[in-house]
Amino acid sequence: MDYLLQGLLQAFRLLVSGDPETYSAVAATLKVSSYAMAASLLMGIPLGFVLGHLRFPGRRQARLVVDTLLSLPTVFIGLLVYSFISRQGPLGHMGLLFTLPGIAIGQTLLALPVVIALTATAVESMDANLRVTLRSLGANRWQLMRDTLWEARHGILAAALNAYGRVMTEVGISMMVGGNIKWHTRTITTAIALETNKGMFAMGIALGLVLLLIAFGVTATMSLLRRK
Repeated sequence: MDYLLQGLLQAFRLLVSGDPETYSAVAATLKVSSYAMAASLLMGIPLGFVLGHLRFPGRRQARLVVDTLLSLPTVFIGLLVYSFISRQGPLGHMGLLFTLPGIAIGQTLLALPVVIALTATAVESMDANLRVTLRSLGANRWQLMRDTLWEARHGILAAALNAYGRVMTEVGISMMVGGNIKWHTRTITTAIALETNKGMFAMGIALGLVLLLIAFGVTATMSLLRRK
């Protein structure tokens, strides 16, 4: 137990002293997760509304595909993105391999099914009379979607929180697509894995504490928004 206590004390020293290597991983994580969440929410919320609100041929099959993608392994997503953005891939000319935008693409694919599925579930659980009421008040299609999503906002917040949790804690995509390059594409999770394998428990614990603080901050913010 002594080495755990020593690692915890050293971790606090690293955080308080502003260790540049530690905060470089933190900055990369926040940047790439912000890109991924922005893209997944912009695409996922409208698609979730369509899937949960409209009735169209193939809807049940589409929902089955989305629900299946919820359990897609991160290493498979990493492999898929790597094959597309590597030099031999169709997007290789864009130079996305071993970059933060490249990682963000993979994390968007990871978060998107979560946002779509949970948004669709939130929309489906709305009162069936809501659509009739909005139509009777003269709402057009845009207003119908806007007001329905507003009524389902708590479910959408839960979708965003779940998606952010998956993005923040994944390792496979960041390792395969980003390459875990120091000062460049090394994120919190890949740094924890690397430093722990090297026996550098202090760095791993420090980054783990930061990860917990970020998770707590996001959860507290979502809770505050839900109460308001």
